Amino acid sequence: MSNFDSSQHHHHQQCLEMNTPMELHQVVPPPYTSSLHKLKNRLKETFFPDDPFRQFKGKPPNTKFSLAIQYIFPIFQWGPNYSFQLFKSDIVSGLTIASLAIPQGISYAKLANLPPIIGLYSSFVPPLIYAVLGSSRDLAVGPVSIASLIMGSMLRQEVNPAKDPILFLQLALTSTFFAGLIQSSLGILRLGFIIDFLSKATLIGFMAGAAIIVSLQQLKSLLGITHFTKQMGLVPVLSSVFHETREWSWQTILMGVCFLVFLLLTRHISIKKPRVFWVSAGAPLVSVILATLIVFLVKAENHGISVIGKLPVGLNPLSWNMLRFNGSHLGLVMKTGLITGIISLTEGIAVGRTFAALKNYQVDGNKEMIAIGLMNIVGSCTSCYVTTGAFSRSAVNHNAGCKTAVSNIVMAITVMVTLMLLMPLFQYTPNVVLGAIIVTAVVGLIDIPAAYQIWKIDKFDFIVLLCAFLGVLFISVQGGLAIAVGISIFKVLLQITRPKTVMLGNIPRTDIYRSIHQYKDAVKVPGFLILSVEAPINFANTTYLKERILRWIEEYAEQEETKNECGLKFLLIDLSAVSAIDTSGVAFFTDLRLLLDKKGIQLVLVNPIGEVMEKMQRAEDGEELARPDSLFLTVGEAVVSLSSSIKSKPSDLV
Repeated sequence: MSNFDSSQHHHHQQCLEMNTPMELHQVVPPPYTSSLHKLKNRLKETFFPDDPFRQFKGKPPNTKFSLAIQYIFPIFQWGPNYSFQLFKSDIVSGLTIASLAIPQGISYAKLANLPPIIGLYSSFVPPLIYAVLGSSRDLAVGPVSIASLIMGSMLRQEVNPAKDPILFLQLALTSTFFAGLIQSSLGILRLGFIIDFLSKATLIGFMAGAAIIVSLQQLKSLLGITHFTKQMGLVPVLSSVFHETREWSWQTILMGVCFLVFLLLTRHISIKKPRVFWVSAGAPLVSVILATLIVFLVKAENHGISVIGKLPVGLNPLSWNMLRFNGSHLGLVMKTGLITGIISLTEGIAVGRTFAALKNYQVDGNKEMIAIGLMNIVGSCTSCYVTTGAFSRSAVNHNAGCKTAVSNIVMAITVMVTLMLLMPLFQYTPNVVLGAIIVTAVVGLIDIPAAYQIWKIDKFDFIVLLCAFLGVLFISVQGGLAIAVGISIFKVLLQITRPKTVMLGNIPRTDIYRSIHQYKDAVKVPGFLILSVEAPINFANTTYLKERILRWIEEYAEQEETKNECGLKFLLIDLSAVSAIDTSGVAFFTDLRLLLDKKGIQLVLVNPIGEVMEKMQRAEDGEELARPDSLFLTVGEAVVSLSSSIKSKPSDLV
């Protein structure tokens, strides 16, 4: 503690002992500002906390136009300075993620119950759009397992993809359109805070449950089962597996186990030695090539191993005429688009920000929403289903040394060449190897260390995590997510309606007041009940606060009877942690003052912030609340001043 602080504490202690007033500082209200100006500042802080328009201030019109183009299309910001040196890094990383994107695209499309070619289409057009509009250098765009699983499971509740594949594809494309519309709207309206309701605990539990469901779904391919349940729950899937044991194919099981072990081994090597990331990145493509060669050479499709079959050659056909905006399935596609859009948006922004932090640059969340939304809108019109920034591809892209979004363009061109020239080679690719690729990809979504960390830090958050996990396993993917989000919102509402109040005590030989439950050496001041409210005061919690404060007073009186202390004279409420107040909150203090006056207790308010102070002054009873002897800057000043008044004017306090 500095000499200055020590002298102040000593002075304060002397004041307490001698009951002499110390120098007091008056609580000053904020300067007057108009309601329109307040509303403007409030909206600015709510929707434009990053102040994106500051770069345009004081610039000539030509410069403003140039900056606006760069803001809307980030490629014009870094494009003029692009060099061949950067291109050499981007082409290596682009080819590397293409080797992962091709097998993943085919696999994830099957996970969504869509034709495999749709997965490749979705790895061609969206990356090109993101390269122009996106602000992340590392994000690699394409289909992801979670969104694929959600879309496939939700649409399959009403439409069977095997019996009516055309309708199913139409609904998937329409859902993608709505997902993109929602995503871009959130960005344009700057409502990105909505996705913050998906807390870390919710996502960890949800992804772990989804990973298990996805893995169990792949038992159909890994075991060679033909008749498999269409439900997504844990119990129906396991029942289907063991009721259809006669359909198990030992050839399929042998091939599946071999490639699954190979893929998991390469993943383990890359985790232990990040420098050899290419081992894990290239393993899926190597597996597809080897499995296709084996099936082709030994005619394995004649021995019970199912294959993809012929895939169409050519680039993405236009599909805007396949979008269905009417009919009985409109509600389904809107709901599917909403959920897949929010989930994929959350994953994409989280991945982009993660790698941006590693390279020390900023990712604009609202611009990312617009970029991801527009690429899904365009994608729905070019035979693509919902896409976003994939964590596995982005990690490979980052480790491969990408410098700009050109790596996405290189990946898209590689996929384009594959679509135009190499599609016949995938005719003999077995479904079992695609199942193994999916299992390997989603295993990383089960984050046990993160779940354990949440358990140690916050038990309520762990309950949210557990509800999401069990809900996905035993109810449904969207059901588990809805339960977890509902519990998270309930937690927030509970914190608002039941704000924390603590009793403060004086730390000896200082003028510092802290919670007597947290600091064991903090002692109560006779005649004073000092409370701190640690939340905004509004209509939702004033009743609770009134009841809780009256209970504090009753408990204080009960302790007086046993300890024979002097009576309660002052109730001090520290408002330094109260960030906002509404009319109900002001009325609460007015009613509380009248109630305490009847008990012979004076209400004293300490350190209200500007907004709280201003609203209290405007109240009808504001003068009483803001009296000099009822309003202080610090708890220490209040105690010293009021202690002296107890001695000098005892009759006024009876």
